Amino acid sequence: MRFDQPADPNAADQGRVLGRPHARIDGPLKTTGTAPYAYERHDVAVGQLVGYPVVSAIAKGRIKAMDTRAAEAAPGVVAVITTLDREPLPKARMNVVHLFGGRDIQHYHQAIAVVVAETFEQARAAAALVRTDYHQDPDARFDLAAERRAHQDDEVEPASRVGDFDSAFQAAPVKLDATYSTPGQCHAQMEPHASIAQWKDGTLTLWTANQMVAWSRKALAKAFDLPLEKVRLDSPYIGGGFGAKLFLRADAVLAAVAARATGRPVKVALPRPMIANNATHRGLTIQRLRIGANEDGRITAIGHDNTTNTPPGGGGEEATIPTEHFYAGANRLLVHRPLEMHLPESNAMRAPGDTAGQMALEVAMDEMAEKLHMDPVAFRVLNDTQVDPGNPERRFSQRHFVECLERGAREFGWSKRNRTPGGRRDGVWLVGHGMAGAYRGSPAQASGARVTLKPDARVRVETDMTDIGTGSYTIIAQTAAEMLGVPLEAVQVSLGDSDSPVSAGSGGQWGAASATAGVYAACLALRERIAERLGAEPGDLAFEDGQVRHGGETTPLAGIGGDGDLVAEDRIEFGDFRDKDYVLATFASHFVEVGVHAYTGEIRVRRMLAVCDAGRILNPITARSQVIGGMTMGVGAALMEELKVDTRYGFFATHDLASYEVPVHADIGEQQVIFLDGEDPCSSPLKAKGVGELGICGVSAAVANAVYNATGVRVRDYPITLDKFLDRLPRPA
Repeated sequence: MRFDQPADPNAADQGRVLGRPHARIDGPLKTTGTAPYAYERHDVAVGQLVGYPVVSAIAKGRIKAMDTRAAEAAPGVVAVITTLDREPLPKARMNVVHLFGGRDIQHYHQAIAVVVAETFEQARAAAALVRTDYHQDPDARFDLAAERRAHQDDEVEPASRVGDFDSAFQAAPVKLDATYSTPGQCHAQMEPHASIAQWKDGTLTLWTANQMVAWSRKALAKAFDLPLEKVRLDSPYIGGGFGAKLFLRADAVLAAVAARATGRPVKVALPRPMIANNATHRGLTIQRLRIGANEDGRITAIGHDNTTNTPPGGGGEEATIPTEHFYAGANRLLVHRPLEMHLPESNAMRAPGDTAGQMALEVAMDEMAEKLHMDPVAFRVLNDTQVDPGNPERRFSQRHFVECLERGAREFGWSKRNRTPGGRRDGVWLVGHGMAGAYRGSPAQASGARVTLKPDARVRVETDMTDIGTGSYTIIAQTAAEMLGVPLEAVQVSLGDSDSPVSAGSGGQWGAASATAGVYAACLALRERIAERLGAEPGDLAFEDGQVRHGGETTPLAGIGGDGDLVAEDRIEFGDFRDKDYVLATFASHFVEVGVHAYTGEIRVRRMLAVCDAGRILNPITARSQVIGGMTMGVGAALMEELKVDTRYGFFATHDLASYEVPVHADIGEQQVIFLDGEDPCSSPLKAKGVGELGICGVSAAVANAVYNATGVRVRDYPITLDKFLDRLPRPA
């Protein structure tokens, strides 16, 4: 079906199952350790071998020679396959660098060989015996700040220009011109990149951890020159992704190459130190924000100039994305400067562009409010807009940002906040309060599903949609239960198999809204089949309690299809009215209280509040989990997470969970999430939007603003670590 106009009232509006809190139906499997993650699929293929990657020790250059003799002679080794054995594998559009093949080295820890053995320990020990001779390129570039200086006079076509920014900024009576930096960040998901590959009768099967099954299936078909039907992916359970597993990565390619060479199934996982450099990362940014306003606080000019790193051919971290639509302002200039460097590949990480962009934008908004002697909440309220500031003909389909701000201020107790930076103490702790707005677009992708009604009235839903901890299993089951009038326990959901209909996949905050819309379409198709069996019009049927009411009669679902299954398949396709006529987006406000130790500078987040505007909430439990997870990641980005660049050799030195710090339970205080009541009929037939990426947007800035409020010391370079402010703390009383 096509979604060509805003949704009317429909069968998904009843609210008997959808919109109700329900614990994740996959929770028991995950908490008992019985969910079959990719590396643990011991039963799917007999005689599995283990592959261990060998990776480059330089960042840019060429391999002159590789000596594999000692590795090949090591105990248990079955094969050693090197990058010199083949030309570079063709790469899909989604991949910036080649994953395997050829002599050229494009980044540190690029995969250059895989050692295959009977056990993991044998493969790992033999991999250490491979000797590689390199020619290093002396012209490699690894320092973003140095590259920015070198290219500061380059002409760059603006990403967006509205009005006359330069004149308006110059004429503004109140101005801010400040530069902020954000470091590279690692997804740091619990489950590593892992795959098991098997070749059989010319077909490649991959049991893997992947967010976008259809994308990676096409990428594998291209890499190995196979018809699409000769590639199958299976990814039912994923231990976190956050964007790292959106695309085909080296674990999948190495497993496939090794399985073809040995004639046996091969499993490969990327060891933790390789993930930071071999997989992808959030790009570094240096962002200049210029805001001009009248003395009443109305923004007249806003400029956002973003510099970021990318391998040749990539786009980097597009931090100007949120500034395009978030706040009013007649004169606007957005510039995105991706500088080609030779660090590992930068690519999508939770809310790409928006997260890093709002780490700067929302601090700049606070700094501007201070210049104007305005409450930061009131300043944002004043500059709200119900239309696209770059194209006033397009309205926001729904925008309740002001309500988020006002509700958040009321619930948090904002009126009782510390009003003098560095002015409130609690014993040895300096106490501060900060806030920020949050914005994230609400895209949608075509998504399909197959729904089967069993003779006993059980329902099976099949789609290649994935669940990266977001609750896909649960909300898809809720959708089918709502549409077909059966209890949630009667619905079985099969996800992640490329033999199922192609879905939206998990990414870009489009997954939940799109995939449930696809299930809605398939359920409508099944309702039509049921109507045919009953000789009734589909619109005259009512589904409830495992029965169908029609024309004064009630028929049990059990047996409607006779002794066999009743099957229907369809997909949702989204018309262009969503983007042509409206801006679809989600909004939030974040409020944070911190304590900063007056003597040591230790920062403790005491409490956090998020108020979210994201259309209909399909399941308040899973949605809340998504938001508090995003809030936690935002704390990490604010205070500790940094892929530290070794600018001599071009690698990330903080490449394991000992040196790349992430928040733990002790770092997170009270977290509260409030969802505004709302349904957006422009988003999907279910009137829902995504929320998983909204939860991280703006959080880091709220923490940064709270630290400033506590100490009176403004830090514009993330993360906010002791070395950046300890010597400037107020003198202890």
